[in-house]
Amino acid sequence: MDNRIHIKTPDQIEAMRVAGQQAASVLRMIREHVKVGVTTAELDRICHEFIVDELGAVPAPLNYRGFPKSICTSLNHVVCHGIPGDRKLKSGDILNIDITVIQDGWHGDTSKMFYVGEPSVKARRVCEVAHRALLTGIEMVRPGVTLGDIGHAIQTYAEGERCSVVREYCGHGIGRGFHEAPQVLHYGRPGEGVVLEPGMTFTIEPMVNLGKRHTRLLPDEWTVITRDRSLSAQWEHTMAVTDDGVDVLTRLPDDEL
Repeated sequence: MDNRIHIKTPDQIEAMRVAGQQAASVLRMIREHVKVGVTTAELDRICHEFIVDELGAVPAPLNYRGFPKSICTSLNHVVCHGIPGDRKLKSGDILNIDITVIQDGWHGDTSKMFYVGEPSVKARRVCEVAHRALLTGIEMVRPGVTLGDIGHAIQTYAEGERCSVVREYCGHGIGRGFHEAPQVLHYGRPGEGVVLEPGMTFTIEPMVNLGKRHTRLLPDEWTVITRDRSLSAQWEHTMAVTDDGVDVLTRLPDDEL
């Protein structure tokens, strides 16, 4: 990965907003299809066709470093990078769908949790804590803040809710590259790390576990699960640092964060 941080111009950020809005529209579209009995492979097919045929965009994960599908689907104790397949959704499942599209050379990357039927109290709780962890990170973003400040705020919140934050996987710079500098850790110490400045673009995407933070990579070399098989949840947005705060590029105008 290129270790230089690419500061984007206002025009480049607007191009990224187009890609970001398209990625968000995929998550909105797929909502009605997430239901008992559907397979994650079917969700992948629907998303792929929408991205290519309706949006005229490219699904970034497809063939990225050998990833075989157009979206990531991470169920229950899967932390991230779940590969869509034959598994049928069951009532009570929680599912993260992670969408990245490329439009005119620019990437938009976002994910959210979906409930299948009625979730358990624990399942709902880990999803809500993960969402609040994302918002806690976004609320920190402005010039002069460090990445350590952001990671510390996310970690402090999640651990205060008796959950844990995954450390092996993190947010990332984004733009013409899917994964650019800097790495955006969801834990850390105040005052450490890169200092934010206007024009930086990156994702925040905390992975929050109901149990311990430790993970295990499955033999497919993509799917990451919680080592203790506890539930895990994740939400993600792509954002740009502005002169006085943050601009969330993957937030649709009429959506809450």
